[in-house]
Amino acid sequence: MKLVILDRDGTLNPLGDDYITSADEWMALPGALEAVARLNHAGWHVVVATNQPGLGRGLFDVVALNAIHAKMHRQVAAVGGRIDAVFYCPHAADEDCACRKPAPGLLEQICDRYGVEREDVHVVGNCAAHLLAGAALGAHLHLVCTGQSAQVEPDGGLPVGLPAGTQLHASLGDFVDQLLPAAPQPANPPMPTTAEAAGAAVPPPGGML
Repeated sequence: MKLVILDRDGTLNPLGDDYITSADEWMALPGALEAVARLNHAGWHVVVATNQPGLGRGLFDVVALNAIHAKMHRQVAAVGGRIDAVFYCPHAADEDCACRKPAPGLLEQICDRYGVEREDVHVVGNCAAHLLAGAALGAHLHLVCTGQSAQVEPDGGLPVGLPAGTQLHASLGDFVDQLLPAAPQPANPPMPTTAEAAGAAVPPPGGML
C-alpha cells in the first residue's frame, strides 16, 4: 500500500488568524485538493494527521470538527479525489499526550491501522512538528512552502529545526509533480493506414469496435 500522511492546516487549507472552528471558515488552498486527486489516481492513499487543541480547550466541539472534515471530503470528492481518514489529537501542549505532534503517536496509529511499513510512508506538511513526527517513524519527509513555511524558498537550504533529509517543495501540487513519474511520451508513432487516415473505423486486433 502506498501512503501519504498530510498535515491539514497550512497544507490543505490556509492558516487563519486563530483556530478554524466551523465549516464556513474552512477553504482549500488553490490546487491542494486536485493534488490529492492526482495521488489517488496514481494509486496512493491519503490520510490526514492534525493537531486540534481547540477541541480540548472547548473552542469547538466534535460536531463542528466533523462538519469541517465533511466539507473537506465533499470538496476533494468533487475534483475526483479521496482522503481516506482524518486522525486528530485534541490535546493541548501541556497535557503531555503521546499523540500530539511532534510526538509520533498519531502517525504510528495510522501506520498500524493501514498495515504499512513506516519507512515506506511519505509525510508531507508545512511545519516542523509534523515532520519531526514523521522523522521519528523513519518516513520520507517533505516540507511544502505554504502555511507556516510560506516564507521558505523551495530552492534554498533546509530551515533550522527541520529533520535532515527533508525535501522542499513549493506546494502540495509541486510535491505530487516530483513524486509521480512523468507520463511517458510516445516515440514517433507509426504513420496511419489509408483507412485510418480517411477516418474509417479499423477494428483493433482480437476485438470489436
